[in-house]
Amino acid sequence: MNANLIELRKIGKHYDMPNVNQVTILEDIQLSITNGEFISILGPSGSGKSTLLRIIAGLVPPSSGAVYYNGNEFVGTNPGVGMVFQSFALFPWLTVLENVKLGLENKPLSEAEKMRKALSIIDRIGLDGFESAYPKELSGGMRQRVGIGRALVMEPDILLMDEPFSALDVLTAENLKRDLLELWTERKIPTKSIIMVTHSIEEAVYMSDRAIVLSRDPARIIADIPITMPHWRDKQEAAFTEHVDRIYSILTNREYKGHEHAQEQKKQIEKVQEVPAGALTGFIELIDDLGNTVDLYKLAEQLSLNLEDFLPIVEAAQMLDFASIQHGDITLTESGSQFANASVLERKDIFKKQVLAHVPMMEKIVWILQSKSNNKMEREFFLEIFEKHFGSEEAGHQLDIMIDWGRYAELLAYDEKAKLLFLE
Repeated sequence: MNANLIELRKIGKHYDMPNVNQVTILEDIQLSITNGEFISILGPSGSGKSTLLRIIAGLVPPSSGAVYYNGNEFVGTNPGVGMVFQSFALFPWLTVLENVKLGLENKPLSEAEKMRKALSIIDRIGLDGFESAYPKELSGGMRQRVGIGRALVMEPDILLMDEPFSALDVLTAENLKRDLLELWTERKIPTKSIIMVTHSIEEAVYMSDRAIVLSRDPARIIADIPITMPHWRDKQEAAFTEHVDRIYSILTNREYKGHEHAQEQKKQIEKVQEVPAGALTGFIELIDDLGNTVDLYKLAEQLSLNLEDFLPIVEAAQMLDFASIQHGDITLTESGSQFANASVLERKDIFKKQVLAHVPMMEKIVWILQSKSNNKMEREFFLEIFEKHFGSEEAGHQLDIMIDWGRYAELLAYDEKAKLLFLE
């Protein structure tokens, strides 16, 4: 049996926020990663994926629980990891060679040995000939290769990658994925394990041996899926599509939190996705046009949307009971079909009914406005209420989407100049 390289035991992370008792990001994360594993971490936007990666690196301390590396708990920076960031994080005044050598700055090596290691890794990541180039002279893909080289030159046991391909165009990203997989599968690098945060389900299935799926608010592990297909993987194979569909199904299943948690959520102000009513309307129309039931993976592909952009629309449609998810397919409910085929005014009535039935936040706003003699209330009043649930920044986003939905449903109106909400 492979020894555990990394072990997370009951990891939790929370932050104290102004006007909020506590915001919990991660809760009871239990995870073991062994030699030879390539792990992908997936989850909705804001689910704490990057926070979890930084806890493994020792860049962020957990609020509870402990992280073990090679069987030993560590405090501070994890000595066995190298990290690749989404934003490249290169020093513009240093050459490719100097940026890569920076990874060896604190290593007890001679200058000649540092130079040998840096040149060797530059050759392996495909940048031979660009040693003296500065970042501004390189394409995005080449800059990310430098970032990967700087992490690999340290010969880390664990390579951590935080959405390493998301800032690249599709063709460049595909090329870099293949090159990295070649280094990994052919053991051209000494790294024993790779942990990658990604917002692309297809990317996770293409590259990794396991997919760890997180929930949100707070993040918990809701699935740990082995991907045993041999490399190189054909994205057209049925087994590949089945894995992608399965992960889509898990991520879009609003019931995974369990009945008890769902009942508790109904009593509280639940966070909604920031999807304008117009975008939601277009999404429901599209599903209806495509035949009422559509494969989520294929739909996201047709729309050229990644997980971070696609999931909020799907979740909003589910929340309002316009659509349901089963086995990776999205199907319009009876309300969804009625909405898709209704007239403009009929749609407003259907939307109003669904919002009041399924969004406690909107129900509370309308109730407060109805209780006022003039049916008006300052925006600031609602912000103070929402801040207690979401924090100051998110409170503004949540109120804005409630105003958008309320206007569309003709439940309320908003005067931006006076900062007043009032009943139609």
